[in-house]
Amino acid sequence: MKLFVIAAILAVAVAAPSSYKTEEKKYEKDYKYPEITVTGQSDERNLDGSSQWNYAQSDYATRAESQTQKKFTVTTVDSYGKETKEEVYGNTNQGSSYWVSPEGEKFTLTWVADDAGFQPKGDHLPVAPVHVYELPVAPVHEYELPVAPVHEYELPVAPALPYRRTGLGY
Repeated sequence: MKLFVIAAILAVAVAAPSSYKTEEKKYEKDYKYPEITVTGQSDERNLDGSSQWNYAQSDYATRAESQTQKKFTVTTVDSYGKETKEEVYGNTNQGSSYWVSPEGEKFTLTWVADDAGFQPKGDHLPVAPVHVYELPVAPVHEYELPVAPVHEYELPVAPALPYRRTGLGY
């Protein structure tokens, strides 16, 4: 019976309405930007695996992307060092986005993602500085190599001795 009473008290406590105010109402009340709506969109999926989609919003932001299937040749190396080549299919994507910042600055981003990796392009993206380095050149020294002295030797010749066959028994 005690267990039933404790369970009933807990059920009433859990079911009681919360006295905390939700953040959503505060957000809706203080929201100062106009509602953004989608003004246009399309989505096309093809049987060959390619697709295209895009959308435009009332705040002038747009995005478009397309993808196609591509056959890649992949080389794998097993733990014994044997290379095997295999043909696999993958996606190549390309697209663009356009948006206007709250400060009124216009941004355009285009990209390509394929077997060469992800390649974004945009005027707002940082670019690595280009340094033109002048490679140092080793100094050129002109050396005169020493020449080994040339000695003319006359080799001694052993005196000729009379030749005799010995030990053969004749």
